[in-house]
Amino acid sequence: MSKNKNHHQGGQVGMGPGPGGMMMMGQKPKDFKGTFKRLLSYLKPRRNKLIAVFLAAIMSTVFSIIGPKIMGNTITEVFEGAYGKIQGIPGAAIDFGKIGNMLLLLGGLYIFSSLFTFIQQYMMSSVAQKTVYDLREDVNQKLEKLPLKYFDGRPNGETLSRVTNDIDTIGSTLQQSLTQFITSVVTIVGIIIMMLYISPSLTLITIISLPLSIFVIQPILKRSQRYFAKQQHTLGELNGHIEEMYTGHQVVKAFGHEKKAMDKFDSVNEELYDAGQKAQFISGIIMPMMFFIGNLTYVLISVVGGILVINRSISIGDIQAFITYSKQFTQPITQTANIANIVQSTIAAAERVFELLDEAEEEQEKTAVKLTRAKGAVTFENVDFGYTNELLIEDMNINVEPGQTVAIVGPTGAGKTTLINLLMRFYELNGGKITIDGLDTREMSRNDLRKTFGMVLQDTWLFNGTIRDNIAYGKDGATDEEVVKAAYTAHADHFIRTLPDGYDTILNEEASNISQGQKQLLTIARAILADPPIMILDEATSSVDTRTESYIQKAMNRLMEGRTNFVIAHRLSTIKDANVILVMNHGKVIEQGTHAELLEKNGFYADLYNSQFTEKTAG
Repeated sequence: MSKNKNHHQGGQVGMGPGPGGMMMMGQKPKDFKGTFKRLLSYLKPRRNKLIAVFLAAIMSTVFSIIGPKIMGNTITEVFEGAYGKIQGIPGAAIDFGKIGNMLLLLGGLYIFSSLFTFIQQYMMSSVAQKTVYDLREDVNQKLEKLPLKYFDGRPNGETLSRVTNDIDTIGSTLQQSLTQFITSVVTIVGIIIMMLYISPSLTLITIISLPLSIFVIQPILKRSQRYFAKQQHTLGELNGHIEEMYTGHQVVKAFGHEKKAMDKFDSVNEELYDAGQKAQFISGIIMPMMFFIGNLTYVLISVVGGILVINRSISIGDIQAFITYSKQFTQPITQTANIANIVQSTIAAAERVFELLDEAEEEQEKTAVKLTRAKGAVTFENVDFGYTNELLIEDMNINVEPGQTVAIVGPTGAGKTTLINLLMRFYELNGGKITIDGLDTREMSRNDLRKTFGMVLQDTWLFNGTIRDNIAYGKDGATDEEVVKAAYTAHADHFIRTLPDGYDTILNEEASNISQGQKQLLTIARAILADPPIMILDEATSSVDTRTESYIQKAMNRLMEGRTNFVIAHRLSTIKDANVILVMNHGKVIEQGTHAELLEKNGFYADLYNSQFTEKTAG
């Protein structure tokens, strides 16, 4: 399996730290309202839990908002008692009992606030993860129903990005941002109410500082975002260069391009340093500016508040409470703006997931004729096919008897692989029909049809697991004895037993811990275990040594015994004994017959065969 290098394919949503701790906005959605409604439909089954989360968030915030006012009252009580005692006012004293009760109440409020925060986070994690679970289930089921043309037309990286990154983005937003948004809104409203209750004039001073902050920060924010964008772009370029040089380091060394590679790295790295340094420096100015404006506001509040205290218009404890509220006021506003950016990116991510879910599925079978063990007679009757409106195959007629070996030859792009895709019904025909034992393949279920075929392709596919599991993949419930027998028949048993862990040897992700020829033998063993009546073989032994090629050829011969076989031939010397050779060019079967018959015709096949023979002699 080859890795796809499309790191940023398909407008992948990415959110990184932006200026002043804010998040940089990713891709914007095309239909915000429609996508948002559809995402909400995934939350509907958990509406009761969501209501409980909202209530818990409100209660948690309300309790924490009341706290500073209680603390202010406590300070006022201490101050007035101490001041009265100093002034010698009769009966004046600090009421420690009352203060103790106030502090107990304050402690209780914060305990309840923390408890409701815990309840909110606990329940929201369940809601978020279950919603993401349902999304993943729907996407996984959808991928199983999509036709091959969907995957042929898109890079693997794009599909993987939608299944992993985009769904993870949705989960993170539901888990963190949704409750944070509720908390921020309640906090803003609650703080404004409390500040107005304490002093409308001081509230006006606090609110006026907001537009001033925005006016000062906006030009800095725009400039830093430009450098952050350049930083992300240059980082992607640097990552791409490193990956290319790492994966192709042997070629780089072989052609002596180490200095050129290093120079390119240094150049891009310098660009990244320059953009990153400027982005961080300019964005770093924002917080000091915010603190400066905030401190000016505190000075004004302190001066005005001091005058109000002297005039007995406000208590000293309320001034302390108000300063606490004014410090808390800007944080939820910043969080709300931040969440607005995150929501844009999340809806864009959801949109990409829903686009995948809305893709056209494979046509459903109208009737399902049950095919038991096929004899292997295959017929193409007036078959027309094209990937687009332009036909690639026109009026194809082929008749294959049970047990025959059919070799398919022709230059690159002739339609050999297309023929196999039509046999397996990976693509639907434009016209005509294909029958197996007289039954139209369109009347069978795809599952039954594909169980009739076994495939050994040029590009071997093995997964991360034991050799035993890879072979057993060909048959549900295969026993160890059946696996070993299949490996022995495929001439793979000997090399497997020479490995340290034998059949329990773990193949890595790329199966690069065994050779190409050994991979091919394992795929043949898997096909032998499946024991299908019809085999499709992509003869591919050009990249292996002579001895391994001999083993593969013997294994293929054993695999082909007693079956109908379709062989895509690359070297014509290996298909001399085929019952029928189909010579394809431009999607049409231009010649058909045995090896001897086609050589006698002295046509296209004879030219192909002689050119290969000449090349071999010249070599």
